[in-house]
Amino acid sequence: MERQFDEELRALKEKLLRMAALAEESINYAVSGLMDRNEGLAHKVFEVEEQINRLDIEIDQKCFELLALKQPMARDLRLIVSADRIGRELERIGDQAVNIAQRALEILKFPALKPLIDLPRLAGLAQDMVRDSINAFVNRDDNLAREICKRDDEVDTLNNQIFRELLTYMMQDPRNIERAVDLILVGRHLERVADHSTNISEDVIYLVKGKSIKHHCETRDFSET
Repeated sequence: MERQFDEELRALKEKLLRMAALAEESINYAVSGLMDRNEGLAHKVFEVEEQINRLDIEIDQKCFELLALKQPMARDLRLIVSADRIGRELERIGDQAVNIAQRALEILKFPALKPLIDLPRLAGLAQDMVRDSINAFVNRDDNLAREICKRDDEVDTLNNQIFRELLTYMMQDPRNIERAVDLILVGRHLERVADHSTNISEDVIYLVKGKSIKHHCETRDFSET
């Protein structure tokens, strides 16, 4: 019975890793579609979203089943709870990729407003946070998870910088407003990707340490319970 439970936990983690790979792929398609002005890449996001949503349902059902039927204790319980939470965050990352792709398709209808320099940097930071948060989960690396939480400030700072620059374009010429607003929204969606990655990292710390540090990433005690 115990061996079967271990196999079910392993299968759950594999589904979660597959979902994470798809979420990262989705963000890459959305951002590349915008940067390369490639509608085909942007449209791929909608195909990947369907796969992410299916996995989200499967993970949610599996977690409920394991909790109800196996009544796990201690670390196994934390693993299942964390997996369920992380699955929800990955689904939301997929949603943000869809939002970016939708904005990209609107942006591509018009000539480029400006060379995109800071947005690719922001996208890179957000994508790294997604990838590293999942690596932290796989390796139960709470130190990496805590470091990812701190990166969120860098993302926020860069996003604010992008907003201020695009605001000047809108003030200079009202004809720039629509394109500038779309780019501002892309930045906001990437910032939300970073937020979801931070949430995943907080769940990793809960998994490893057994403590919730939400809203207190830098101040809470991380010692073992």
